[in-house]
Amino acid sequence: MNTQTPPALEARLGALFLIESALARRGGLDEALSAPRFLGLSAQDRGFARAVVMVALRRLGPIDRILDGKLKREPPAKVRQLLRLGLAQAFWLDTPAFAAVDTTVALTPQALRGLVNAVLRGALRDGQPADDPASLAPPWLLSRWRAAYGEADAMAMAACIAEEPATDLTPRNDTDEELAALLEGETLPGGTVRLRRRGDVAEWPGYSEGRWWVQDAAAALPARLAGPLAGATALDMCAAPGGKTFQLAAAGAKVTALDKSAGRLRRLAAGLTRLNLSAEMIAEDAAQWSDGRAFDVVLLDAPCSSTGAFRRHPDVLWNAKPGDLAPLAAVQARLLEAAAVRVRPGGRLIYSVCSLETEEGEGQLRRFMTSHAEFTLDPVQPGEGGAPPASLAAEGWLRVLPHHLEGGIDGFFVARLARAR
Repeated sequence: MNTQTPPALEARLGALFLIESALARRGGLDEALSAPRFLGLSAQDRGFARAVVMVALRRLGPIDRILDGKLKREPPAKVRQLLRLGLAQAFWLDTPAFAAVDTTVALTPQALRGLVNAVLRGALRDGQPADDPASLAPPWLLSRWRAAYGEADAMAMAACIAEEPATDLTPRNDTDEELAALLEGETLPGGTVRLRRRGDVAEWPGYSEGRWWVQDAAAALPARLAGPLAGATALDMCAAPGGKTFQLAAAGAKVTALDKSAGRLRRLAAGLTRLNLSAEMIAEDAAQWSDGRAFDVVLLDAPCSSTGAFRRHPDVLWNAKPGDLAPLAAVQARLLEAAAVRVRPGGRLIYSVCSLETEEGEGQLRRFMTSHAEFTLDPVQPGEGGAPPASLAAEGWLRVLPHHLEGGIDGFFVARLARAR
């Protein structure tokens, strides 16, 4: 950051950088959090900037509703972002109202400071808006959720957008009964350890010893449905960032981790080293991989709209567009075709997406099964893998919704298929 910037504004400039990055493109927030421009801030300022931005993104719907009622014309994009950050601080963080207003005005171009001051002070006079789940989700997505799941589930899902999630860990050893107590967490069905701990995970007990990795409880379900894995061969088709590869390897499988990004595979390799696990890693597009091997288990956690991951990545809701779904569904279909030929006779294919959109889950699976008579659905059993009871669909697959677990869980679709012998 600029060395001439007053210390009180450094963290706000960091927040501005983050929110601009988050809403500029998919994946922007994750990249911004590791950018030198952000890492150059003090630890305290990084923590404040991230907190402000996460609140602003989780409350973006109500915030923009307030601003749209106060603004007669759309201001420059930077000013819209500053106003969002100012209201996030004033209404949902412990920042004193005067500090939220004054620091926002100080970062605003001179010609627009009067406007920003008036908008923020007018909003503060009106008071904090009442909680309204319907305002938290983009309208087009909320309409889709209503159509797919009904009003009650759609509203319950939307309400989860505003909630800060806990941190979920997967133990390397599923018999590590001391881990939850060591980390002051709770063990969920299936073995996930849930914590309210905050801070640098690398400083937490057991990290350097490789006793666990960060993974949402829902993201841990696909690999848990693979069955006994000791000595089995397993292909993780879109492996990075690595959680499912770690699960398969920790369960005793001989794992091949496939991902088209060599950089993401390098990070996966670092995780394997820390956890004292091993896997074969191949940087190649899974849909074009020419290797002729077949595997006992093929796990395809396919690229998707990621709308189910909004608890930790609220920006995905605002970056997603209706036109994204058809191209993503086409990618998923190609990957499923590639996955099918990798499953040996008698083997299992597990398909999952962290999406709440049925075209990417139920619809994708139904399309695949109509053209692949050699595969049958292998129904998930009640409680298997620690799945919430409400997530088990009558058809035998999992449709995990964010409110299905107390404290929240990522939205996921998971199905297990068996190939005929």
